[in-house]
Amino acid sequence: MEATIITIGDEILIGQIVDTNSVSIARHLETAGIVVREKIAIGDNARQIVSTLERALHSSHVVILTGGLGPTKDDITKKTLAGFFGGGMRCDERVADHVRRMLESRGIPFNDLNRSQAEVPENCSVLFNTYGTAPGMWFERDGHIIVSLPGVPYEMEHLMQDEVMPRLKARFTLKQIIHRTMITSGLAESMLAETIAGWENALPSYLKLAYLPNPGAVRLRLSAYEVEGESVSQEIEQQFETLRTIIPHYVIGYETASVQELIHNTLLERNLSLATAESCTGGTIASRFTALPGASAYFRCGVVAYSNQAKAEVLGVDPAAIRRFGAVSEEVARQMAEGARRIAGSDYAIATTGIAGPTGGTDEKPVGTVWIAVATPEHTVAVVKQCGSDRGQVIDRASSMAISLLREELLKRE
Repeated sequence: MEATIITIGDEILIGQIVDTNSVSIARHLETAGIVVREKIAIGDNARQIVSTLERALHSSHVVILTGGLGPTKDDITKKTLAGFFGGGMRCDERVADHVRRMLESRGIPFNDLNRSQAEVPENCSVLFNTYGTAPGMWFERDGHIIVSLPGVPYEMEHLMQDEVMPRLKARFTLKQIIHRTMITSGLAESMLAETIAGWENALPSYLKLAYLPNPGAVRLRLSAYEVEGESVSQEIEQQFETLRTIIPHYVIGYETASVQELIHNTLLERNLSLATAESCTGGTIASRFTALPGASAYFRCGVVAYSNQAKAEVLGVDPAAIRRFGAVSEEVARQMAEGARRIAGSDYAIATTGIAGPTGGTDEKPVGTVWIAVATPEHTVAVVKQCGSDRGQVIDRASSMAISLLREELLKRE
């Protein structure tokens, strides 16, 4: 069974807001066994809404729309749908009473404009919105389901969970869609694909493998569409267990697992401590660790030494090394990591120094050049990485690479 998601609003098309609704809706549908065929964003235009809906109904059993249900003139979805289904509008008194009480509790007058929120197409089933003033609407035509939901994300989310999904599950006999994702780190996508080619080629035909790279990790997702029984889930687990034996040192975990979470658990289990000394990454590495509950047990301190003066006075970097080699150099990265480890009294320390851009690069050290160092109880290791040309990209990639370097050092002590 297939579905189309349509988000409505000029604000989406001009980039004024980010469409998170279609992401959430897709997750609900996929979990229930409904394949999302298409996601479409359109403006507040009646003809466009009608033409898009007509096209979606030719290819999908279920169409979910969000947006355009407010009380102002630019919100036209309700009246457009009423016309599309060949009916007029009616007032739903339960919705009207709910809107009145909600507004009165906020000290807002209940005027004609607000009362219009209770106006719904006469041929729809109302999906009561406990968390807002705009109700959802459920339509049926020739075996197809069309649902219109408010654009406010948390209102849409509650209606999807409490109203739409139970109705869809009762209305259709749905088969499973199963996704399972393994997180790997330490092998670039092309190297990973080459390493596991034999395993991939031997997968059953009903299992589909997707490579999903991001900074510092590559996600491997196995999917099975419209299947029945627990045997498929067991097969996916067995396939991933086999893969673990092929790349044992590169598997981080499953689903949302991250390298910093793996390190977090390792440091806690081994009773080890960590400090950071960051220049170009500006505290990003420290924030990734301190965002995890329980980090206070091992995270000693994080220093953002952005200036050369701070590198020297706080971390003890030799000013002569900065003058001779430059702030972005192996020597300075090493001394930053060792200085952080020394002042924090930690077992390990990570350091970064680089050129995040967009200015400051040279032919010898272009924008994106980052030196990363990790100081351990035995030694200090330093590597240079090219992390891109966009400032945000450089910071993100350098942070991920630094954390991965720490993991490599921890693996050496297993």
